[in-house]
Amino acid sequence: MTPRSAPDRLLSVLAAFDHEHPALSLTDISRRAGLSLSTAHRLVGALTQWGALERDDSGVYHVGLRLWELAALAPRGLALRQVALPYLEDLYEATHENVQLAVGDGTEVVYIEWLSGRSAVDVHIRVGARWPLHATGVGLALLAHDDPGFQKEYCAGPLASFTPYTITEPARLRRVLAEVRRTGVAVSSRQVTEDALSVAAPVRDADGRVVAAVSVVVPQRGAQVPVLAPAVRIAARGISRGLGWRP
Repeated sequence: MTPRSAPDRLLSVLAAFDHEHPALSLTDISRRAGLSLSTAHRLVGALTQWGALERDDSGVYHVGLRLWELAALAPRGLALRQVALPYLEDLYEATHENVQLAVGDGTEVVYIEWLSGRSAVDVHIRVGARWPLHATGVGLALLAHDDPGFQKEYCAGPLASFTPYTITEPARLRRVLAEVRRTGVAVSSRQVTEDALSVAAPVRDADGRVVAAVSVVVPQRGAQVPVLAPAVRIAARGISRGLGWRP
């Protein structure tokens, strides 16, 4: 086995944290990172001193604010969120339903903003959450405008299923993507949970490239896609213009 490099070991410490494990003891970090306790102790100490990790009074470690400061510099992270937020708020005021903003990362979408009302349908989404592209409205909007070669590879690969309604047939997924390109919106019905439907539209940058997607998620029962689609398109167009896109 090839020895792990110092950067690999350092990154494995950070990768030990996720949404299911936001707080870890040193022993937990050592185990999840696959490192000896002494190596984990040394690396955790360095990361804590720099501010990437923080240690509370009980000795448990959390992700530090220094990483949040760095994340704010990401053009597809908080910078995009700042441009998008006024339009997301307008979409929320128009629907009073869950409103989401996501970007693509390989074969997944990553949610970078989420607005929700008290009476909105319950969703399995939070900021930083990841889902496969084919299973969500924002993912379909992104995938439909991705490189044709990547689309072909993705459609041919294994398509994870979450409900009986999740798209798992390559031919059906290709048809859905073609419809997204034709209509300008993606509709995902009961793919992640059986009670929710999402309508999404792509967000473009100054060069016209699709860099994000915005969506509204509503209860599947009684959902009025023809009413929701124009509102989502308007929000996506507004964010795109904010990023410098001119049709």
